[in-house]
Formats: sequence, C-alpha cells, structure tokens
Amino acid sequence: MRTRHRSAALLTALALAALTGCGAHVAEDGKDGAAKASGTGGGGSGHYPVTIENCGTRTTYDKAPRRVVTNDVGIADIMFALGLEDHMAGYVMPGYRGRIDAVAWKDAYGKVPWLSKKAITKEIALDARADLVFAGWNYGFGEDSDVTPASLAKLGIGSYVLTESCRNGTDGGQGSARGVMPPLDALYTDLKTLGKIFDVEDRADALIATYRKQIADAQAKVPKDGARPTVFLYDGGQDKPMTSGRFAGPHDIITKAGGDHVMKDLHDSWTTVGWESVVERDPDVIVINDYGTPTAAQKKAFLKSYGPLKNVSAIKNDRIFVLDYADLVESPRNPAAVAALSGYLRNVGGH
Repeated sequence: MRTRHRSAALLTALALAALTGCGAHVAEDGKDGAAKASGTGGGGSGHYPVTIENCGTRTTYDKAPRRVVTNDVGIADIMFALGLEDHMAGYVMPGYRGRIDAVAWKDAYGKVPWLSKKAITKEIALDARADLVFAGWNYGFGEDSDVTPASLAKLGIGSYVLTESCRNGTDGGQGSARGVMPPLDALYTDLKTLGKIFDVEDRADALIATYRKQIADAQAKVPKDGARPTVFLYDGGQDKPMTSGRFAGPHDIITKAGGDHVMKDLHDSWTTVGWESVVERDPDVIVINDYGTPTAAQKKAFLKSYGPLKNVSAIKNDRIFVLDYADLVESPRNPAAVAALSGYLRNVGGH
C-alpha cells in the first residue's frame, strides 16, 4: 500500500507541476558560483519573466513560486524576514535548532505549517505540493538522501540552493567543499536574488541596508589599537571538532566583531579539523555553537576537561562565548550575532 500511495502522489505532483508549477525553467548551467539576478524590474505583471543565477545555474521564472518548502531554521528565517510566508507551503527543521519565539517574524512561524522535525524528503515535498524547495547542500540537499535539485526536477519541483552552501570544487573534485563568497555576502546575495524572484526587491534592499548598518555600528566600537583576539568556533565533536572555515557564517561574524578567525585558511564552510591544529593556533576565545545535545554547558564542560586543550589561552582564561545555531548559519540573525560577539570581544585582549 505504501508503494502504491507514493506512486499516486508522484503522478499527482507531476500533473500539478505541469498545470500550476512556479513557472520556472532552467536557462543554462554554468560553473558553481555567485548568484546574480537580472530582469525587467518593477512590480506587477511587468516584472516577469526574470532570470537569476544561483550556484552556477541560471533559471527563468515566469511568475513567483506559491508553495515553497524550506529546510532548516536560517532558510525559513530568510523567507519570513522578506515577508514571504504567503508563498510557503511549509518548513522543515529540527525543534532544537534555534529559538523562534524571539524574532521579528515569529508570527510567520505560527502561520506556516511545520511539516517535519526531521530531514526533508521527496515525499514531504510531494505531500506539500511544493513548487520550489529552498535548501542547501548539507542543509537538506544531499546525494545520500537523493534530495537534490536534479531529483526534484524529475518530480516537477524547482530548487533554490542556499548560497553559503554552493559547492566550490576546491576539494579535488569530490564536490563536498562549500562556499564561493564571504558569508555575509552570501546572505545579501540570497536576499537580493529572492527579492527578484518574488518581486519584493524593495523589501530585500531595506533588509540589506539595515543589516549593513547594524554591522557597521558594531564595527565602529571595535578598538582600533591592539591585537585582535583570536577566535575558534566549536560546533561539536570530541574525536575531531566540527568548526567553520572561511565560507561559513562564523568567519564573517568573528571578523566583523573584531576577532581573528583562526581557521580562516580553510576554503570550506562547515568542516572538521584535528585538535592539534586548535592547540597550535592557541585561540584567545572559543565560541560554542549551541543546539541540541550535547548542550552548550556540556560542550563547555568537555572543552575545559579535555587534556590537550589545558594550555590553550581560551581554556586557561575561561573565555568561552555561546551563540545559538540560528545566529551562526546563514540567516538574518547574523548581524545581531556580530553585535553580541563584538561586545564580548571588546573585553578580551589579543596575544
């Protein structure tokens, strides 16, 4: 019965896509890279068609998608910050990933269906009658799950890839290394491009201007003299720590806040390193990414008890700062995270 139900859902989805899809078609494929948008501009019927470039793929939209499904909290945040909840069929995210009760768009979270607290699947997208899935590589898209832009296209469902997660080809053709531009630029790029797709460019421009000012205000308070405190981002892991390279949100958050990101030479977004590299780089501060289990308190307890780290400056001086998961992945919460970390780092001297 389950197989028969899925087959029926597939046929229904394909029929709906043919009749009422989001009006998007792939124009051409290019190298994985920055997203660009071009079109007629303006509002109303004169706005479409518009052609955008996202992670190297050009897509033309004849109209705005109406039933978007997002994966993960930062991606839902982007849609809600742009005021696009009426264009959404639902969102997918674990319950432990980010508070949703203290954001300006909290009412949107209550209005739009929470489809699953597990990983996104093709079945979820089909059941929601999605015309577009907004996710990212390792933020819902992945060959292991067979949820990819290519597999969704076969079901008549379009895709938009989170720019922070664009694959960059720096790992010998393996395809897993991610990031093609500075993380905050990735946020601004997605806001600008989605503004074009959904004909809300004024909203996108206003958000970008607000975020730039928020960050500039935080930077203005960074001491001009003295060494920048060095900072390591600890996501989790005991055998090997998961951390941020230069293309994940923490890099720009740390740098704009007045710190020196110790893993800035890693041409990837979220990745693992060896503890020996952390010891060698001897960070003044460790920022913990707080989500799920182990909790931030448990992560801190591990760091302080882990023998190889005992002489690291951050551990010796108990300089451990906590930020929420939703603050650190690409999201509209990044600018506030810059301000929060900047306030902490102002009281920390460099080496």
